[in-house]
Amino acid sequence: MKKLIVMSAAVLLYSSLFAQDNKKWFTRTGQISFFSKTTAENIDAKNNEVFSLIDAEKGEVAFQVLVTGFKFTKALMEEHFNENYLESTKFPKAVFKGTIADLSKVNFANDGSYLVDIIGDLTIHGVTNQVKLPATIIVKNGKVNAETKFTVKLDDYKIKVPNLVANQISETVDVAVNCNYDPYKS
Repeated sequence: MKKLIVMSAAVLLYSSLFAQDNKKWFTRTGQISFFSKTTAENIDAKNNEVFSLIDAEKGEVAFQVLVTGFKFTKALMEEHFNENYLESTKFPKAVFKGTIADLSKVNFANDGSYLVDIIGDLTIHGVTNQVKLPATIIVKNGKVNAETKFTVKLDDYKIKVPNLVANQISETVDVAVNCNYDPYKS
């Protein structure tokens, strides 16, 4: 009987620890891409080194990306992006911190696809604005994926485009985020 009690306690403790691991999800290889279109030129870039964390218990979501990590098809575009528009030396990171507004819709313990809104603060170019991001969270085979698409208006983040090239750069940029998360283990 004593052995059974000890074994039961060990199973409960293990289950408790395992459950705690499944309350947080993280990735260091998430993707953020953006695209803008004008009659003169399309501009797109991708960053595959996005750090992101989801705390499933609290519904908190955060991601952070180094601005210099965006890769362009044309080196000159990348140079102008970092030096002239995003001033990446002065503002090296873009950051989002928010919460899942309708957390009760998501069951991180069961496979499923969940449409949610994530509300939080997006900081780009040293300017922070509150945003509402429509997102899809997919739970499958013990893994979590989250995707969102949204539009950023350059003026909202004080990203100035010189008049000389104003017709070559759109006033808005379409942003897509795609992150595959693993259970966080402390």
